Amino acid sequence: MNQEQLQELLYQALETEIGGQRVYEAAIECAQNTELSAEWQKYLEETRMHEVILRETFKRLGMDTETETPGRAVVRYKGACLVESMTMALRDGGPIAAQLVAAECVVEAETKDHQNWEIIGKAAEELTGDQAKALSEAHEKVEDEEDQHLYHTMGWARELWIESLGMPAVLPPPEEEKKVKTAIGAARAAQSRDEML
Repeated sequence: MNQEQLQELLYQALETEIGGQRVYEAAIECAQNTELSAEWQKYLEETRMHEVILRETFKRLGMDTETETPGRAVVRYKGACLVESMTMALRDGGPIAAQLVAAECVVEAETKDHQNWEIIGKAAEELTGDQAKALSEAHEKVEDEEDQHLYHTMGWARELWIESLGMPAVLPPPEEEKKVKTAIGAARAAQSRDEML
């Protein structure tokens, strides 16, 4: 295992969770649908807990949570751009546009977040000893929530766009109703939307 690259992954994961909170705070301001707003509020609280879990994992691994890396700076910048995109949409595009932009921004942020945790899980499988245990325990606490954050918000983004076009939408989306936690489940949920209309 390339330890330097593993640490880079963990620093980026921590920065993703920190920035993710700002993304959710901005997205909640943009949300027009009350169920979506409540969903994102729940995800914000879970993201705050994911940061706590990572900070505890860093402590167990003897890593400094304040260490800066070029990759971590890029993650921070990308998160700030997502927040700025939502601010711009809210200011210039109106409430419907802002809600759509917010859903897309959350999907972008959660794609990185989901990938981080997927790779952390794979690294834990290859490691041994205390490192493996620390990463495995953190992954187990977070992975299902990350799946939900990504796949449910993808459904929301799709259905909100459909609604904005004046077409019948399924709100909350099928991913939400079916409690999707996998890519296969998300695909099946999307296929079932016609039956749910």
